[in-house]
Amino acid sequence: MRKKRINTRGKEGEDLAVKYLETNGYRILDRNYTTNIGEVDIFATDNRTLIAVEVKSRLSLQYGTPAEAVGYNKIKKISQVTSQYIKQFRLFGVAVRFDIIEVYLEDKKVNHIKNAFDTYLNCRT
Repeated sequence: MRKKRINTRGKEGEDLAVKYLETNGYRILDRNYTTNIGEVDIFATDNRTLIAVEVKSRLSLQYGTPAEAVGYNKIKKISQVTSQYIKQFRLFGVAVRFDIIEVYLEDKKVNHIKNAFDTYLNCRT
């Protein structure tokens, strides 16, 4: 039951993030793009840059900010999955940015952290 509640919260957070991005002029390319390595929550574009977005939702700050939950291993996976996305859709030479969107579910507040991290260097896909 707990897992289902977490998945529902995650989907609610992603829905709010998509709404925020669309309202702010971004075009959503994909949601929950999954490979054998992992998943990227949202791929979006501002018509110049491919943006890989990790969405983190929280009910409270009891366990820290949502962005603090994006650690080294998650960054590595997001970078590797983004590399696979670029290869699959032949987006070679396109600028890439990695953002985190924090969603505070109690008050439906969204915090968009642009350029939250750099790509994981030396990763192999």
